[in-house]
Amino acid sequence: MEQQKKPDMPIEVLIIEDDLRIAEINRRFLEQIPGFRVCGIAADEAQAKVQLEILEPQLVLLDIYLPPASGLDLLRHIRQLHRSTDVVMITAAREIGPVQEAIRCGAFDYLMKPVVFDRLKETMERYAHYHRELSRLHEADSIGQHDVDRLLTRAGELPGPADLSPLPKGIDKLTLDKVSQAIAGDKNGMSAEKVAKLIGFSRSTSRRYLEYLVGLGTIDADLTYGVGRPERVYRCRKGRS
Repeated sequence: MEQQKKPDMPIEVLIIEDDLRIAEINRRFLEQIPGFRVCGIAADEAQAKVQLEILEPQLVLLDIYLPPASGLDLLRHIRQLHRSTDVVMITAAREIGPVQEAIRCGAFDYLMKPVVFDRLKETMERYAHYHRELSRLHEADSIGQHDVDRLLTRAGELPGPADLSPLPKGIDKLTLDKVSQAIAGDKNGMSAEKVAKLIGFSRSTSRRYLEYLVGLGTIDADLTYGVGRPERVYRCRKGRS
């Protein structure tokens, strides 16, 4: 009788966040993403270190501000003592310094508060692909350049056309490319309504794709104040146009 394949075990996630309300929101978000399970929530550095030792999570969602300690210090602690645990940083900070330091210390991704569900889901799905690919390579007798390239692409270190990560529900690749090209073609920035008229679909659809690109870090969004209500304007980040 053929032996049945065991189902994949969910990826264990530890949430480290001093604001328990935000921690609960992130827990509920993760519950909606197949393949992940929240194994614990820590509200400070001491709790985090104890739960890291006991639970041995595969992934940590780590707030960069963790009074009285720094989330970056805890990230370094994890990278030094818990080498099999990966980290996604979460913060309300808008300075480039913490982002750069988190990347240097080996963070898998970096999410800005308030966390958008679709952006979190994209990160988790990308991590799930990375995790499966890593498990496969651990069982292989040897690896080649193609294997390394696939692994790094899944980890988001080789972004671009080669990235085969699935797009979230409601985001189509062709439409996304059209929106990206529209923004790239106007250095002064465009509103969701202007993009919608240019490409030929609704303003709400345009807004959804634009906000997705903002979440990816491909474009920026600013508010412009004129007559009437302020308008959200999107433009390419410097160096991307």
